[in-house]
Amino acid sequence: MVLEATLIIMDNSEHMRNGDYSPSRFQAQSDTVSLICGAKTQSNPENTVGVMTMAGKGVRVLSTPTSDLGKILGCMHGLEIGGEINLAAAIQVAQLALKHRQNKKQQQRIVVFCGSPVKHEKKMLEMIGRKLKKNSVALDIVNFGEEDEGKTEKLEALLTAVNNNDSSHMVHVPPGPNALSDVLISTPIFTGDGEGGSGFAAAAAAASAGGVSGYDFGVDPNLDPELALALRVSMEEERARQEAAAKKAAEDASKQEKGGEQQATSQDATMTERTSTEAEPMDDENALLQQALAMSMDDPAVNHDGRDADMSEAATDDPELARALQLSVSDTTTDEVTRLLADQSFVSHVLATLPGVDPNDPSVKDLLASMQNQSNAHKKNEEEGPNEE
Repeated sequence: MVLEATLIIMDNSEHMRNGDYSPSRFQAQSDTVSLICGAKTQSNPENTVGVMTMAGKGVRVLSTPTSDLGKILGCMHGLEIGGEINLAAAIQVAQLALKHRQNKKQQQRIVVFCGSPVKHEKKMLEMIGRKLKKNSVALDIVNFGEEDEGKTEKLEALLTAVNNNDSSHMVHVPPGPNALSDVLISTPIFTGDGEGGSGFAAAAAAASAGGVSGYDFGVDPNLDPELALALRVSMEEERARQEAAAKKAAEDASKQEKGGEQQATSQDATMTERTSTEAEPMDDENALLQQALAMSMDDPAVNHDGRDADMSEAATDDPELARALQLSVSDTTTDEVTRLLADQSFVSHVLATLPGVDPNDPSVKDLLASMQNQSNAHKKNEEEGPNEE
């Protein structure tokens, strides 16, 4: 990387109000100067840049060469436009400012933005150029704005006088749709004399080209390794999240397909069994088997039907046996009624639910007592009957 002290001369003459460069000549020039200052300071931490103007009330140094980019950019705000340029005086003042630089190991360079007509004689400019070459000062010229043969010829003569081993350059930028900075971004004014050029200039070129560059995410890891690492980690996390979401969606889809197939299979099997069951005739053996199962489950209807059938058969075969069965059924009913009447709480509850009946009425109590006595007498007779036998 080249260790350099640079002084940029801006054109703030009346011609800078023209709008043939978007948004105006002066604004396009200011944006380009800001990028050049950034490129110079980023290419080497020890590089210094200064800014001065050459029109208006006279040549004015806005900032002596410094590495503080904020100070450099801040001095360009609020500049006045007007008057005519004094190119010869501006170059001589710039040479004097570079001569008093703090680090004498820095190479000296002057960058001139010339967008106005040049009124100096060609011989004077050649003399100034030879003086710059003698003091090892390189010169870069940006020729834009006013176009005439006399201006271009004078600037080329100045460049020829100062050029030493192609250390000085001149760029012609005609008006057009492209911004002034876009045209200069790939020239030696930005990239310098080194083969690699400035990383800041490369990044700016990528940004002006729509963010397309040879680096991932458009960020040079050599300039900002932390940002490049953060962007890479963020991209990896996003890629992992998308892969996990896609995998989960695929698993859910496969589960749904398997569930649908199993449900369809079970439905087909059920329909097949139902069809086969309906197709088979019900024979006598199956009917008897179902009756036996129903009886074992204490089905009241089946038990009642079976009991009536048994009693009918008994009445047909043996009349005495049928009478005995009927008496047993009636005895069972009587015993059940007697047991319910013996339960005082049950009887009281039933009487309380009857409309117009008062359980505390003496007549009701006498009736209940007589029924209780009959029930006890019947029970006593039943207990004495087996003992007499």
